[in-house]
Amino acid sequence: MSEMHINQVLAQMRAMSAEAGSKSREVEQSQSADFSALFRQAVDTVNANQQQASAMASAFETGSGDASLPEVMISMQKASVSFQAMVQVRNKLLDAYNDVMNMPM
Repeated sequence: MSEMHINQVLAQMRAMSAEAGSKSREVEQSQSADFSALFRQAVDTVNANQQQASAMASAFETGSGDASLPEVMISMQKASVSFQAMVQVRNKLLDAYNDVMNMPM
């Protein structure tokens, strides 16, 4: 490996390290954020994924878009997986809520 490639790799590693450090500070700040706001953001993200997948599918079906079949299928699977994950999170939250409500006082 030439010295130029090594320097490029080192520069990339430093950039990734700095980015990871800034992300850890963002995580600390988000941990103090309101839970309902975080949950709302997650639901909005799932909704956006589903709308994007629907739009891509419609564009592919009508032939008006530039999306290929693999892109449409990946988008639809991404929306499906994110929705299933959200449903599982909701189920766990409801179970935890029921457990807390059924605790004797």
